[in-house]
Amino acid sequence: MDKLLAMKTFVQIVNHGSLTAAAEVLDRSLPAVVRSLALLEEVLGIRLLNRTTRRIALTDEGRHYLERCRGILADIEEAELALTAQQREPSGHLLVTAPVTFGQMHVTQGVTSFLEHFERVQIELLLLDRVVNMMEEGIDVAIRIGHLNDSSMIATSVGQIRQVVCASPELLKNAGIPERPEDLSHHDCVRFTGIAPGTKWHFVEKGKPLSVQVNGPFTCNQAIAATKACATGIGFGLFLSYQVEPLVKEGKLKTVLPDFEPPPMPVSVVYPHAKLMSTRVRVFVDWMTQELRRALGNANPDRM
Repeated sequence: MDKLLAMKTFVQIVNHGSLTAAAEVLDRSLPAVVRSLALLEEVLGIRLLNRTTRRIALTDEGRHYLERCRGILADIEEAELALTAQQREPSGHLLVTAPVTFGQMHVTQGVTSFLEHFERVQIELLLLDRVVNMMEEGIDVAIRIGHLNDSSMIATSVGQIRQVVCASPELLKNAGIPERPEDLSHHDCVRFTGIAPGTKWHFVEKGKPLSVQVNGPFTCNQAIAATKACATGIGFGLFLSYQVEPLVKEGKLKTVLPDFEPPPMPVSVVYPHAKLMSTRVRVFVDWMTQELRRALGNANPDRM
């Protein structure tokens, strides 16, 4: 039994969600992949995957073994690259994830410039507004907004994002500029559920939390649609600063109530423990860190 090939096969099955997809990636027949997994489970004496006709799912033992396999394979790749010129020229596939709107505005540009510079790398960018389990879903690098809870990951800070209340100049002219968050309860508001899924908006006053009940004619789960609706003047909106940055620069929105904003949230480039990093991951992390620090610095997050 080729243990390393079996481990690689197991990792690819998890990464791509099926035995058939793993067979295509590895350029092996489906029966060969099935036999490799079965033999690996037999040798280990445990079931790594629960398989049905529709999906596969890691067992608890499989989840722990997956993490070790990825570490071993990464160490082998790193050792091989250290002996060749490829260490200076990264190659291979990267799976990267980022929030949808932030990814469209800032991450995509960094990814494309990276690919122009390193032609032997292929990147799959997943724009998702949910926090993925990087180990389970095979993510190499994630761009995260907010504090990191997973201690097995490393986060490199690239900037901060504010939570801001905005309104169109026309609305502010007609309704007046609110002096306190409670004033918003007397106005129509655009509710973006990506930040506040309920009907309460949260603020901070002198270090203490403050919540305000809001209502309005429009609720949406997508940032671009919600910010554009806010810019029409139908209500005040609560957004992350990067989501309204273009409209603020164009003068279509203005921020209000800056003294009641919660503390800014960190933006980080997140990746597995440094020991498990391949050369392409390390180079990409360094590249994206510089790109995002430049982009967020130019955005002037302190005051828009």
